[in-house]
Amino acid sequence: MMNKYWLTVTACAIAVASNAQQKKLTTQDYQRAESFMGYNTAKFIDNVISPPNWLENDQFWYTKKTEKGTETYLVDPVKKTKTLTTAYNNANLPTFGRRRGGGNEVSSPDGKKAILIKDYNLYVKDVASGKLTQLTTDGIKDYGYATDNAGWKHSDGPILRWSPDSKKIATFQQDQRNSKDMYLVTTNVGAPKLKAWKYPLPGDKQIATIRRVIIDVENPKIISLNIPADPHRATLSDDISSSGTFDDIDWKADGTELAFVSTSRDHKNEKFRIANATTGAVREVFEETVKTQYESGQGNINWSYLPASKEIIWYSERDNWGHLYLYDATTGKVKNQITKGDWVVTRVLKVEEKSRTIYFIANGSDKINPYFSHCYKIGFDGKNLIDLTPEPGNHAVAFSPSEKYFIDNNSQPDVPTATALKDFNGNLITELEKTDVSRLTATGWKAPTPVSVKAGDNKTDIYGLVFTPAKMDAGKKYPVIDYIYPGPQGGSVGSWSFAASRGDHQALAELGFIVVLIEGTSNPERSKSFHDMSYGNMSTNTLEDQIAAIKQLAAKYPIDTAKVGIWGHSGGGFATATAMFRYPDFFKVGISESGNHDNRNYEDDWGERYNGLAENVDYEAQANQNYAKNLKGKLMLVHGMMDDNVPPYNTLLVAEALEKANKSFDLVIFPNSAHGYGPYSPYMMRRRWDYFVQHLLGAEPPKDYKMQGTEMR
Repeated sequence: MMNKYWLTVTACAIAVASNAQQKKLTTQDYQRAESFMGYNTAKFIDNVISPPNWLENDQFWYTKKTEKGTETYLVDPVKKTKTLTTAYNNANLPTFGRRRGGGNEVSSPDGKKAILIKDYNLYVKDVASGKLTQLTTDGIKDYGYATDNAGWKHSDGPILRWSPDSKKIATFQQDQRNSKDMYLVTTNVGAPKLKAWKYPLPGDKQIATIRRVIIDVENPKIISLNIPADPHRATLSDDISSSGTFDDIDWKADGTELAFVSTSRDHKNEKFRIANATTGAVREVFEETVKTQYESGQGNINWSYLPASKEIIWYSERDNWGHLYLYDATTGKVKNQITKGDWVVTRVLKVEEKSRTIYFIANGSDKINPYFSHCYKIGFDGKNLIDLTPEPGNHAVAFSPSEKYFIDNNSQPDVPTATALKDFNGNLITELEKTDVSRLTATGWKAPTPVSVKAGDNKTDIYGLVFTPAKMDAGKKYPVIDYIYPGPQGGSVGSWSFAASRGDHQALAELGFIVVLIEGTSNPERSKSFHDMSYGNMSTNTLEDQIAAIKQLAAKYPIDTAKVGIWGHSGGGFATATAMFRYPDFFKVGISESGNHDNRNYEDDWGERYNGLAENVDYEAQANQNYAKNLKGKLMLVHGMMDDNVPPYNTLLVAEALEKANKSFDLVIFPNSAHGYGPYSPYMMRRRWDYFVQHLLGAEPPKDYKMQGTEMR
């Protein structure tokens, strides 16, 4: 009996060993997967063109990369010609756009002056001579002028808006004296260095406020606007300079008036105001109050003040869709709705006052995908709506200097970019190039597959991408990895334009997974009601949508729903831990990077905007550490210990809760890294691959494989 027992044990051991050998991934497997990263695929893509380099009369040149090298073309829109040339191969690229000074200076429109901060006060520099003239004298620590601080964003660059005549600036004195500090410490030999800065949290009694001022630069004088200080808030996002300059400001051309919008702490109330730039007197024009949160667009602030006709173009989602409205600036009354329909204006590109025409980007009318953007024009009266880019796909446009022409880049996630030159009536001037991926396809690459499924409510259409291995075994089921970013200010997919490589999604798939990106509910660029689905309970994290999508996709793809992994960064890190704690029987392996696990520990404006004020919302019930005891699967927590966006204490709270609950987990820290991991990004990618290979695929990864790529973030 004993001999039989040992024979059986030996046979089992041999079988286990044999099985383990079959499930061992090699260095060559990882190298092949890494070949699908962007830094390896780019060399196989042809006809990729540079941005246009504009010349006089809207002529421009661009370069095109081919298998044989680089070609340069000169385009003449008047003659409708595209000519191969060598004249511009070594030319300096001309630049257009808002002019900034060097470093932390902001230049005037005429380029003769620049503003900088010194000892909490503002100075103007004469560019020609370098002479400095002090503009303010009462700025002090935590009550300085033009201070750049949104909690997660803080620099020495001044936040201000020059008047078009280069004589005045609109800015503010930011009061942070009663705001709480955030602390981080470096890791080094010897005493650590303390990093402290103002970082209010949801529910704090005191947050940063701004005292709005206009400063006469030519004859230094401060004109205080006669209104109480505003909360440090803006209409576009959780920073008062999201647009790259002082948000929600519109000067009259002659510098005599300043239109601006004041945003309430909870983002529910917007006041449109016009200030007299000489006296500081402020006139209240109108206000809009919403039930959840107001936003002025996606990527652009979409309101405009038109003093010549005493009108205002205003953006509102009052009919459940983001649209434009024409207001009378004298009475504050609506004259007419400009755009309407079950689609959303995302970005106003140009307001042409003379012809009373608006050019804008909108989503929702493309029959393939509601996230595909098209470029339109329409009259102020709401008539003559024209789609200037009617071809199916996602359109990105760039205007010529005269704004008579535009370049249209049209693509889809699985359709390479076609670039054309058009006029402002949408007429084709000339085809420029079509991206050629035939050499890339020959290497085994394939594009992800766009998909549409039903959300967790079983009725709302949601969209995503599926990445499958280039070579799939018939009859085999594959573990699935769900990459998640739940928003609510953006989603998992990101850009819906063509990209040969999207992070490491295809690379991961090549290791033996199916990778999915699902754009869940509660995200922008759809209807207002769609965006508001998670308002007041951000911890839903689109997870019901993710689960529903994976189950539906399993009917079309060989997905093993018993082996579901999930990972994400920042908000995706928050969502990943929530998935592992709240749905432990569905999600088996998770990697949570730099997550805002408890939004009471994340900066005030983001949570108070998308979740509501702390007195109205149960933030504690949404905190991940309270559910850590439910962990069943394998979880890796990751954070940079110098993260000034999402402080690392968010992850440490979860780690502590797991330890208290006697739960095993893995922890990766980057002692001196911020929100992204900088030079350690390739290391983190390798650790991510190893973790899914080991715990989801059930295989052994090659030991300490070294990624060849550079920083990913």
